[in-house]
Amino acid sequence: MITIIAGTNRPNSNTLKVAKYYQQQLKLKGEESNLLNLEHLPIDVLNSDMFGKRTEAFQKIQDLISATDKFIFIMPEYNGSFPGVLKVLIDACNFPESFYDKKAALIGISSGKYGNIRGVDHFTGVCHYIHLNVLPLRLHIPNIKTELDAEGNLIQEDTIKFTNEQIDKFIKF
Repeated sequence: MITIIAGTNRPNSNTLKVAKYYQQQLKLKGEESNLLNLEHLPIDVLNSDMFGKRTEAFQKIQDLISATDKFIFIMPEYNGSFPGVLKVLIDACNFPESFYDKKAALIGISSGKYGNIRGVDHFTGVCHYIHLNVLPLRLHIPNIKTELDAEGNLIQEDTIKFTNEQIDKFIKF
């Protein structure tokens, strides 16, 4: 099972638009996927679901993570890295079974010109630590506001080409 994680809790984010785009493209290629929007993490996850405690609300998320074989992480740039809420998700999940020896594709987005290069590198380090195998083709989408149309579809030809290549490689990964 593939789960796409929109790596921010910002409402109506471009991250969520890109995550939905990936889900749509996977479906066109015959692959079903789940979408985990971090807006829906329990509001008090830091106090209620860390260090072995588990609420019913987070247990549903944990069950999805545990059942997933492959993850696609869409990460916006926050202060030169990835959002803290994404790290909270990783920290709240059971270790090692949540991510150990599973697979991941990483996509960084930013409003600036570098497409969250540092954040994707930082998150790659986290993935390696938890033994989550990362697809070598990691994408960086800069100037995200110029990449999406009003419906949330990617519109730049080279970005579409690279996302398709990444999706095809990820399906085979």
